[in-house]
Amino acid sequence: MKSFLHLLVAAGTVSAHATFQDLWVGTKDEAETCVRPASTNSPITSVTSPDIRCNAGGAKGVAGLCKVSAGSPVSVEMHQQPGDRSCTNEALGGKHYGPVNIYMSPVADATTDDGSGEWFKVAQDTYAGTDESWGTEMLNTNCGKKTFTVPKELKAGQYLVRAEAIALHTAGSEGGAQFYLGCYQVEVEGTGTATPPASAMVKFPGAYKATDPGIKVDIYTKPLEYQAPGPEVWPSAA
Repeated sequence: MKSFLHLLVAAGTVSAHATFQDLWVGTKDEAETCVRPASTNSPITSVTSPDIRCNAGGAKGVAGLCKVSAGSPVSVEMHQQPGDRSCTNEALGGKHYGPVNIYMSPVADATTDDGSGEWFKVAQDTYAGTDESWGTEMLNTNCGKKTFTVPKELKAGQYLVRAEAIALHTAGSEGGAQFYLGCYQVEVEGTGTATPPASAMVKFPGAYKATDPGIKVDIYTKPLEYQAPGPEVWPSAA
């Protein structure tokens, strides 16, 4: 019965597609000003591919740069189809349950950097015991938006922001997790001087393994204890 349930769920959910497309700085809609458009809205499934950094085609920068203030809220926004910001459509449909993670990477020039440097995690929504509590379902509830706070102590400068939703509906076997992700180009303004310690920094590829318990996991096992992959959220951002 359990295997049949898995097959039924997988059969009904393999067709979802989505990308992170827009950015809000506080209440200001920056739209697509500083997002790196992906060449496809299909998921990345290999954690060893360079596409795990900023999605397929996302290593190439764009001209736009969004200015954000340290200590202020920023919202990334996901939708299934390019340019469709309708709140009546789910951001990531079909019960694609999983966590949502936000990373940042300090760079010299956000408009040209390829994302191969070091990243630190500034926010995550994982799982709190119900289907509705998954990070992906919170995206759907909030019209595709995930809001996080830029660490107030963070050193001013240019950064890439990496937004990631991991769909785990077929993650019971290795290679079954689906990564929906995208990168934004920002310039952080403020008086902070802090940088994350080496222990908080990771690289993509390299941060994840296909066998990590937060990536290869049967989410239909109850009760479920889930821990998102990657480093802990940098304490200054918690």
